[in-house]
Amino acid sequence: MGGWNFQRHWLFNRAPITSMTYGTAEAVPLQNQRDLRLEALVKSALRLTLLLLLTVTAFSQSNVVAPNENLVVEGVPPVPASLAETVDRYTNFRAANLQSWDPTARQMLITTRFADTAQVHLVKMPGGARTQLTFYPDRVSGAWYSPTSGASFVFSKDMGGGEFFQLYRYDFSTGDTTLLTDGKSRNTDPVWSYAGDKLAYGSTRRTGNDVDLYVVDPANPKSDHLLAQLTGGGWTALDWSPDGRSILVLEQISSEESYLWTVDASSGAKTLITPKGGADKIAYGSGRFSKDGKGIYVTTDKEAEFQRLTYVDLSTKQHTYLTNGIPWDVEEFDLSRDGKTVAFVTNEDGFGVLHLFETGSRKEKPVTGVPKGVISGVRWHANNRDLGFSLSSARSSSDAYSLDVKSGKIERWTFSETGGLNTAEFPEPDLIHWKSWDGRAISGFLYRPSAKFTGRRPVIINIHGGPEGQFRPSFPGRWDYYVNELGIAMIAPNVRGSAGYAKRLLVLTTECCARVLIATLIRCWIGFRLGLIWIPAAC
Repeated sequence: MGGWNFQRHWLFNRAPITSMTYGTAEAVPLQNQRDLRLEALVKSALRLTLLLLLTVTAFSQSNVVAPNENLVVEGVPPVPASLAETVDRYTNFRAANLQSWDPTARQMLITTRFADTAQVHLVKMPGGARTQLTFYPDRVSGAWYSPTSGASFVFSKDMGGGEFFQLYRYDFSTGDTTLLTDGKSRNTDPVWSYAGDKLAYGSTRRTGNDVDLYVVDPANPKSDHLLAQLTGGGWTALDWSPDGRSILVLEQISSEESYLWTVDASSGAKTLITPKGGADKIAYGSGRFSKDGKGIYVTTDKEAEFQRLTYVDLSTKQHTYLTNGIPWDVEEFDLSRDGKTVAFVTNEDGFGVLHLFETGSRKEKPVTGVPKGVISGVRWHANNRDLGFSLSSARSSSDAYSLDVKSGKIERWTFSETGGLNTAEFPEPDLIHWKSWDGRAISGFLYRPSAKFTGRRPVIINIHGGPEGQFRPSFPGRWDYYVNELGIAMIAPNVRGSAGYAKRLLVLTTECCARVLIATLIRCWIGFRLGLIWIPAAC
């Protein structure tokens, strides 16, 4: 049961089950006694286990996977080599993520994995070759061109998997890399000044715990210096003011509470923008200075259940909410170089939806033709016309795309490998809704096996981590093996307390113990009438 300790006295004490069907199978009457239902579940599981044992023992030793010599294996049936080969294809997917546009040419930096770890690659055109630029055993987590020059870029690299990220400068003319940070501490979230001559970032260099604000000219590593000494580990540099005099900084206390500051780029003096001490906790997310530097665009749940795109006047601190008509979280955004358009992404029942917002008229422009999935990494090109982003969907691992905001043309820049599998046949999930035991609405995604699997089918209930997490309909990867090869349906519910469904629902995480959670899921299945015969695992 995937680690859950099921107890009959509470697992089956909800609404009575009358019948369940799946696909075209006939309804199967079920008695309203607990023992009979439990017996049916156990018998189904035992029959499947027996079938698997009989199948694998039919193979000769030469056609099975030999355990590693360091493993002591007892009571484990042989694993057919053909099974391992099939499963392996579902674990060999690549993914590409947009990192940065070249400010002087229509080309981009991406990260993707050709060997064991993600590295920086240059792509010069949609569908073009991925030219690898960095070669390290440790992963590269990000890369950023200067806003004014394509001659170099800064990238962040892990050290031994410990997430003590270091910043480096890559020079295109020589291929040389130069370490910008101390090589020891954790250094994160670099952000360029508009002039392209300075880089602000957070570092734990001083105490090993507190994240202080540092500034460096990447062309002169010796210029690296501490700008502002901060307390706590939740500080992030978000943006520079257009005149280079101020840095916008986020102080995060928790997922429900955060504050925005400006830091003087010369003295390091801090000024609080969003006051503390109110009755309600308020969370802020992304932030960018407006083109004139008189205000900032942010995301916040201030006076709302969702994160809204908001303009904050720096002189009055007045908040003007720009996305009141969208009852979903604004996850991220980017402001065009000319300051005229904000591109933002909303999380709408798990799907990522791209929007364009004109800052002058304060009106939204429709965006059409973007494939359905999860969108991230929205980046404007310096030409104010090309908008880049990464997209992951049910049939494609993450890849880089661009939108021409004038013509509406969408182009795919990378085509990541998918283990040789034809992902066009992979199932697209159904977004489903139902009511929980307390009447609250719950949604989830149902992955149905293909029509070649007839009769009533088993189901996996895949519960996301967290507790304040959310299942998103991105590329399922290895989960597709169960659906495509074994004909097992999968439902991924966003249970009580999941993120993305209003602030008041997020706090229900603490109320959602295992007993209520599993009972809710069982009842949800019945209420939605999906007709699944037995439940082999809760993950």
